[in-house]
Amino acid sequence: MTTSTGSDGGPGGGHGGGRGGPARNGGTGGTGKTGTTGTTGGTGGAPPTVAPRIVFIAAAAALGGFLFGYDSAVINGAVTGIQHDFKVGSGTTGFMVAAALPGAAAGALTGGQLADRIGRIRAMQIAAVLFVASGIGSMFAFHTWDLTLWRIIGGFAIGIASVIGPAYIAEVSPPAYRGRLTAFQQLAIVLGIAFSALVNYLINLAAGGTNTDHLGGLAAWRWMLGAEAIPAVVYGVLATMLPESPRYLVAIGDDDRAREVLAEVEGTTANVGDRIAEIRAQLAGEVKPKIVDLLTPSRRNLLAVVWIGIGLSVFQQFVGINVIFYYSSLLWQSVGIDTSNSLLISMVSAVVNIAGTVVAMALVDRIGRRPLLLTGSVGMALSLALTAWMFSYSTTSGAGGKATLPKGQGVVALLSANAYVFFFAMSWGVVVWVLLGEMFPNRIRALALSVAASAQWLANWLVTVSFPSLSRWSLSGAYTLYAVAATLSVPFVYYLVKETKGKTLESMG
Repeated sequence: MTTSTGSDGGPGGGHGGGRGGPARNGGTGGTGKTGTTGTTGGTGGAPPTVAPRIVFIAAAAALGGFLFGYDSAVINGAVTGIQHDFKVGSGTTGFMVAAALPGAAAGALTGGQLADRIGRIRAMQIAAVLFVASGIGSMFAFHTWDLTLWRIIGGFAIGIASVIGPAYIAEVSPPAYRGRLTAFQQLAIVLGIAFSALVNYLINLAAGGTNTDHLGGLAAWRWMLGAEAIPAVVYGVLATMLPESPRYLVAIGDDDRAREVLAEVEGTTANVGDRIAEIRAQLAGEVKPKIVDLLTPSRRNLLAVVWIGIGLSVFQQFVGINVIFYYSSLLWQSVGIDTSNSLLISMVSAVVNIAGTVVAMALVDRIGRRPLLLTGSVGMALSLALTAWMFSYSTTSGAGGKATLPKGQGVVALLSANAYVFFFAMSWGVVVWVLLGEMFPNRIRALALSVAASAQWLANWLVTVSFPSLSRWSLSGAYTLYAVAATLSVPFVYYLVKETKGKTLESMG
């Protein structure tokens, strides 16, 4: 599936070609055009009020992003229960949790082709079925190997959702609304993360206070994983109510239906013929870049801008953010906090993540990309270092070697860990995807973004699979490594990352 660079200057448009990374974008501003210049703000004056039907379409499509966030983070509440019931160690746990990530990479790489072949709506419905299957299968898993398989299937659905959601919204949104509506995807992701934390906490309470307690004959952690099926069914039903993308309809020669959809979403039949002609011209003019286009003239190395994009993706993961969303329950329990309180802390962190994301969406076009990244890097480095220091006070006592953290250090660790989440969310969580949608020249944008996003999935997998073993070695040491990564990101941004605020996409070459 391809979307022209005019559909959206941010990752919503850049993701149209089947890119393999989390769609963490908050829209990108643009220059007020509908051509190849980024998100659009109209051609003069304030844009009209968004019609309720358009909001419904964008929100329903963004439910895939909600499931993306939910499926990614729901494992957090179940990890310790899985370890207990299946009697597995840290290495197996890390492999099982990280199994969703190669599935997500595969889903993202194939999701675009799938949507081009059968349409955006059917691709959404397939993702919904896979989310349901993953949730139910995980709920009734009988060992880690089949639970790992269901995690991979859920990851494949995540990958499809990461591609289809922002691309579909960009394709059906009127130009004047595109930036705001595409931002629904990122908001849906962080809401999905927060909702999974809330569901985990409530199920844990209902079961009796631990994720190994039983509810209706099943362990609480199984209900946590199975609950995903409910929003997944809703997603599949809502997808049947959505119009097909006009871009896809034009691509398959169904101009009549494309006119109907354009008239519906734009609220007028005026200029619909011109829009059809514009879409057809864009489809005819698209040239798929080749790997060789990412190389220097000597063909011995990648272009510098591609390396910078890869660096942004890797740093975004190496600061350890997904440790919070995948393992925070395990993390807090490892320093003596009980299951219910550890899940409550995870829920607080999810709310902090939402707040930081809203801040980033409000500021990214006002103060620029580099200032946000630098602020976030410094804030993350300090808060991670403080968290690592506090975790160094953890002690074990008793025959079972139960870990505890002194009350004062525990409070500071809680505050600093959530400060870290806020600094990430208001900077690297959103801005990296904005930059990846803007920083590459037009001729290589889709392919370069794909390479950078693939590097992000790989870095995410490395962090996710290694954390259980790292934390067993030294929780303080693990957070020190993440603090070092955040510190190194400061000179990386300062010396290598260029500001893209207010620039047209055509000027990025």
